[in-house]
Amino acid sequence: MTKLAVVLFNLGGPDKPEAVRRFLFNLFSDPAIIDKPAPLRWLLAQIISRRRAPLARGIYAKLGGGSPLLANTRIQARALQSALGGNARTFIAMRYWHPFSDETAAEVKAFAPERIVLLPLYPQFSATTSGSSIADWKRAARKAGLKAPTSALCCYPRAPGFLAEVAARLRAVLAESPGVTKPRVLFSAHGLPKKIIENGDPYQWQVEQSVQGVVEALGQDDLDWRICYQSRVGPLEWIGPSAEEEIARAGADGVPLILVPIAFVSEHSETLVELDMEYAELAKRKGVPSYRRVPTVDAGAGFIDGLAALVRESVDSAKVLSSGEGQRICPAACGRCPLET
Repeated sequence: MTKLAVVLFNLGGPDKPEAVRRFLFNLFSDPAIIDKPAPLRWLLAQIISRRRAPLARGIYAKLGGGSPLLANTRIQARALQSALGGNARTFIAMRYWHPFSDETAAEVKAFAPERIVLLPLYPQFSATTSGSSIADWKRAARKAGLKAPTSALCCYPRAPGFLAEVAARLRAVLAESPGVTKPRVLFSAHGLPKKIIENGDPYQWQVEQSVQGVVEALGQDDLDWRICYQSRVGPLEWIGPSAEEEIARAGADGVPLILVPIAFVSEHSETLVELDMEYAELAKRKGVPSYRRVPTVDAGAGFIDGLAALVRESVDSAKVLSSGEGQRICPAACGRCPLET
């Protein structure tokens, strides 16, 4: 069997309070995040990371001082390696904190694979997430002298395993919902500045595809559901509606809420703090009768088995870059889709 290296990409997170400012600097100095000339981008990253570090340290303090994202991603990586079996080995490359692509590329080279598959843990593609990670990996792979044939999955917003796992977890929470008033389901995704979407990034369209797929998999015709976006920072106009707006609307309507993270596949600060603490408190203040949150897919069997299927399809395919459905799925208006029409 082919000796296979599967590289899982994710954002990364600081592992201790002292790492927070450097993590933020790495984030905001990425040209995919701030599209400015290098000297100006460096200066802006310095200013933003200095200003945001105290707030971010307070957030991570609620999680013991650091992010649980790497530990949770390692659990997913082990589960995927087990599902793939044979000569497959999984590796993790984080974008803004350890292990960086350079560290992981050196580990992959030592493994000496015959094939490499790049697998972002972002079901929906954005140039700011999967695009940035894949580009950084290519740089690191060249530097490390990796020669093995490599293919990448840019996205899988409608992957059956992903949709089924989200639907199963939502169904379980719906079954346990208290009271007689039908709850409203909010599918929450990380937001982006509106100008990024207007420039052709397919992220919002793919989020909508994921939500529609989950709703169809759930099979409840009377489901009251909406999409919202969280984690806004900075003065730019972001895509909406915001999660805060939808929570306030639910309070005004007097309906219970169930919040589903649709773009995060493991627990970290934006689920454990923003969703579970900050939004729960906001819901209470706004008079929402009850507020519940569906867990992320984590290492759920449906999700992991679905990822394994995508990896096998990528190995069998001659394509260097493909979606979870092989061909391009984004409409022509999404000009920053990495796949050709």
